[in-house]
Amino acid sequence: MELIFEISKPGRNAASVSASDVPVVNIDEVIGRKYLRDDLDLPEVAEIDLVRHYTNLSRRNFGLDLGFYPLGSCTMKYNPKVNEKVSDSAPFTSLHPAAPDAFAQGNLELMFDMQKLLSNIFGMAEFTLQPAAGAHGELTGVMMIKKYFEKKGEKRRLILIPDTAHGTNPASGALCGFDTVTLRSNVEGGVDLEHLESLMTEDVAALMLTNPNTLGLFERNIEQVAAIIHGKGGLLYGDGANANAFLGKTRPGDLGFDVIQLNLHKTFSTPHGGGGPGSGPVGVSAKLVDYLPIPRIIKKDSIYSWSDNYPDAIGRVHAFYGNFNVIVKAYTYIRSLGAEELERVTEMAVLNANYIKEKLKPHFDLAYDRICMHECVFSGKRQVTESGVHTTDIAKRLIDFGYHPPTIYFPLIVPEAIMIEPTETESKETLDAFCNAMIAIAREAKENPQRVKDAPLSTPVSRLDEVLAARKPDVCWKKS
Repeated sequence: MELIFEISKPGRNAASVSASDVPVVNIDEVIGRKYLRDDLDLPEVAEIDLVRHYTNLSRRNFGLDLGFYPLGSCTMKYNPKVNEKVSDSAPFTSLHPAAPDAFAQGNLELMFDMQKLLSNIFGMAEFTLQPAAGAHGELTGVMMIKKYFEKKGEKRRLILIPDTAHGTNPASGALCGFDTVTLRSNVEGGVDLEHLESLMTEDVAALMLTNPNTLGLFERNIEQVAAIIHGKGGLLYGDGANANAFLGKTRPGDLGFDVIQLNLHKTFSTPHGGGGPGSGPVGVSAKLVDYLPIPRIIKKDSIYSWSDNYPDAIGRVHAFYGNFNVIVKAYTYIRSLGAEELERVTEMAVLNANYIKEKLKPHFDLAYDRICMHECVFSGKRQVTESGVHTTDIAKRLIDFGYHPPTIYFPLIVPEAIMIEPTETESKETLDAFCNAMIAIAREAKENPQRVKDAPLSTPVSRLDEVLAARKPDVCWKKS
């Protein structure tokens, strides 16, 4: 496909503008300097060429409306169109961010109710909706942990991070001035309790634990983990990125978590990544409520308003709620499903992941062979040993079968990792077709490994030199 600059022809236009009846003013003379460059290198194309060019580009994009997107640890599930319809209503889209409280009662009520719903679902005392993404929520949670110990007069300097953690966990700790210490996993893929006990001192502020973790495994010893942390006066932080694995089945607050950050744009089915902004609410136990960000929504005599009257709060972490419509979509999702169907979400997410695990287990090494939750993690070690085919090659070849590749090379403790999360929204037929493609690639890796190493074979651009592209990116078009 040609670049738009390559189809450019001098004199062609995509629009015809009527002559203006406004007097011409030389802006350069008015402001006393050159305002526009004369050498703007813009393409000149007809309207039909412009439409066809960008339509063809859009058809090369991939999304959940087109096919299966099994991106492990990112929960790329289908976004019901009713979410979009509700969030697109004028009262939600036309409100100015600085509108007076009296003009925003419906919006404030929805946010207030959403906080209560999340508190109930996750067993926390209170939630804030301010953070704009999961990592932003992490930072907010760690800021509250830091403030908590400052108010107690304790200068704890360490945060424990499991070796299966998302990379944003240690980053959030470091941004708040903590030193991070790696906590080992045991042979089952959970927390190594002996290592935790050896690390847990009164210098440790918190353990940041993802549960289920990035291996797709629920922490079997979670109550013991919480007891060890709390026994030394520390706090247990929950990375709730994988919350669709336990909705309605268990609540982090009941398990001993003091803080949990969510991803509304993952767990509660709103666009993720390039599909729109995120939302990373944070829930806290009673001991941390005083430190939640301000302003907070309060309700008095059926009237909702913002309040800054919380002297121990960490302050603002977000100027405005520009991601408000993400909250609306998640609220719609929760209210349309209800408690019983949210529990069904978990059941189907776990069933689908275990179905894939069992079907692919004979063809790929399984890092931890136990019942998984929302995702399963394979290893491509067998293919590397037998034919020199790496996980990258398998992922590239999967593109030729019409699938977006799963997450690869994460978590880091699994060599040649292939992390697959089917989500609860996919049918058995979709899972079977995907598994058949993976099995075909495993067979091809034995019989014709070079074909897999050369993949993708059906895309406009074939295998790129990724190292060169990272070190010397070329993003500009130059005239010959």
